[in-house]
Amino acid sequence: MSPEQAWIGRPLTRVDGPVKVTGTAMYTGDTVLPDLAHAVLVQSTVAKGRILETDVAAAERAPGVLAVCASDGSLGIGPVASFYSADGGPMGDGRTPLSDAVIHHHGQHVAMVVAESREQAVAGAESIRMRYREEAPLTRIEDAIAQTPPGREDVVRGDLATGLAVADATVEAYYETPPQHMNAMEPCTTTARWTGNRLTVYDSTQYVFGVRAALAEAFGLRPEDVRVLSGFVGGGFGSKGTVWPHVLLAAAAARLVGRPVRLALTRPQMFTSCGVRPPTRQRVVLGARRDGRLTAIAHDGTTATSFGENVVENTGGPTAMLYACPNVTIRQRIVRLDMQPPTFQRAPGRAPGSFALESALDELAHELRLDPVELRLRNHADTDPSSGRPWSGKHLRECYRLGAERFGWDPTDRTPGTRRDGDVLIGSGMASATHEMDPGPAAAYAELRVDGTAVVGVASHEIGTGTYTVFAQIAADVLGIGPDRIFVRLGDSELPEAPPSIGSQTVAYVGPAIRRACESVRDDLLAGALADPESPLYGREIAGIEFGPDTFVGELSRIGSPSISAIGHAHPDAGSPYAVHSFGAQFAEVAVDALTGVVRVRRMVGAFDIGRVINPRTARSQLLGGMTFGLAQALMEATTIDPRRGHVVEPHLAGYHLPVNADVGALDVLFVDVPDPHIGDVGARGAGEIGVVGAAAAVANAVFHATGVRVRTLPIAPDRVVAAGSGLGWGDFGE
Repeated sequence: MSPEQAWIGRPLTRVDGPVKVTGTAMYTGDTVLPDLAHAVLVQSTVAKGRILETDVAAAERAPGVLAVCASDGSLGIGPVASFYSADGGPMGDGRTPLSDAVIHHHGQHVAMVVAESREQAVAGAESIRMRYREEAPLTRIEDAIAQTPPGREDVVRGDLATGLAVADATVEAYYETPPQHMNAMEPCTTTARWTGNRLTVYDSTQYVFGVRAALAEAFGLRPEDVRVLSGFVGGGFGSKGTVWPHVLLAAAAARLVGRPVRLALTRPQMFTSCGVRPPTRQRVVLGARRDGRLTAIAHDGTTATSFGENVVENTGGPTAMLYACPNVTIRQRIVRLDMQPPTFQRAPGRAPGSFALESALDELAHELRLDPVELRLRNHADTDPSSGRPWSGKHLRECYRLGAERFGWDPTDRTPGTRRDGDVLIGSGMASATHEMDPGPAAAYAELRVDGTAVVGVASHEIGTGTYTVFAQIAADVLGIGPDRIFVRLGDSELPEAPPSIGSQTVAYVGPAIRRACESVRDDLLAGALADPESPLYGREIAGIEFGPDTFVGELSRIGSPSISAIGHAHPDAGSPYAVHSFGAQFAEVAVDALTGVVRVRRMVGAFDIGRVINPRTARSQLLGGMTFGLAQALMEATTIDPRRGHVVEPHLAGYHLPVNADVGALDVLFVDVPDPHIGDVGARGAGEIGVVGAAAAVANAVFHATGVRVRTLPIAPDRVVAAGSGLGWGDFGE
């Protein structure tokens, strides 16, 4: 295909845009099945203890109620391994739901009501009376730290003590990040239907094959007897990346009443049922020569998990590989709380870890009186320090240059508290960004049809990222037809298997499977034509054929076939000689009210190296969303847990603060756009998470530059700015 015909690299509008803006896109909650019943969950009001009595009499008599289920193990759900267990199962919570009377966290499912309508199910659920023996929960990470020995040393490179001894300057600081919830626009919803021993489930998920595996295991079915469908998914950010107990309960309810059942979590239930990013406490120690070259890095991270899961928010991930330093020690530990099982949230570990590391780098730059960009350039890692491998592709220096130029970064203006705009203080900050890809094998199919269209299919997902559009572009580039003539099928466990839509891997590792399927079907058709004396292509060289609709429509018509299809496979090399990461540089300008401490982000610039950019429009949207995610992490997002009772204080969007348009200043995204030659056939790396990484640190560093106040606890709320600046005296603040 000639360059002017190429579809990869074009900023096409999303092919699913029209159905979304017209309201005709089908989400899981839109699924309507004949004779549909509704299930509603009752959740524990205590965080630790035991159920002593469950009174369901009123619920059983309530109008429209079909079944009431208590925590007595009567549903016949078998155990399924957790995603975080040694067996690596699909569940986010490895405990079997409604199996016993023990309470592990506030909001645990303790009963279920199935009724003719959702309203009747809600009424029945509200009539259930529970009596508990309540115990005092362990809810504060500080209390758990006091009871937990230091963590293991995950990374040791060189000798930390030696590196600190030769340092001309050192920085030691402690950083805190709170629990955070994903709050996808679409709450988790599952609809289940049994047909004999076959189970069909419609689920809002990032992992249809994981849901299939969990249901097959829980109900003793063959995997091929379970079909999972997931059309459009209204965001996930990790909350739908594993399988949660409500999915099993929906299937159990449908089996119990002999009818299709829909179970939709409410917004408050989303705060207790689908995971949470756990809180972290981090200590970073840096040592450097006068010229800024690092001699030592220590990064200790503590994160919380539940008593039932071994979830680790690996805060030291970026520290291990981002900068060249001969002496590095990273220690990670988990402490256990009476909390819901945590899970991975967008940029797990990297988002909170980069806040600590990149804030500490800024503190070091201030100590050394160095430009923060220059400090990072002097410590640029030309190869992966953690493995010694070369990068598959790295253009971080170019990210620094592009971002600084677009932002208007002034390396000489680094004295805090010197810029004003009326009553507000102005500051700028920056940070590096990096995120690896989790490689997963994938398969896809491609079909050419005699009507001049094509179909490609893979059991991946459209979670709001533009997957339909990008896959159509990859296919169009091979098949020589426009993306508008290609129909993409996703979200069906009967399609070829793909990994979950997590870990920034979909375009990088599923995209090549799409490409190979298209190449296979094209080559199969041409091979038959070139060998057939009746074909006008007989005897020609394949390299000289411009493949397109005229070619395949003519051949399919000639042989009387409606279509031809093929399967393509992509197997990422786990033993690759290259280290695969995306990179970026984040810049932020903030305005801080000198009286109230209110921080507003005026503008941000992010420059990113994500390999080949398949669609600049959808990639830009992903990165804008990630940067907004990081802005929220910096200034407003936090889940407050009542320390005495262990419940979420603000389980709703009225209390859990998320940025709206008025909170987000001008955001700008730049691409290096150099294909990665060592990652699949497409040359693209992930864009879904790297926009989050470094954003909070850039904002925090800008707050310091504006005020001279260093806030090391997120979010940077006004009271924290005021408290941190109290030592300066507000009358002198910024003077």
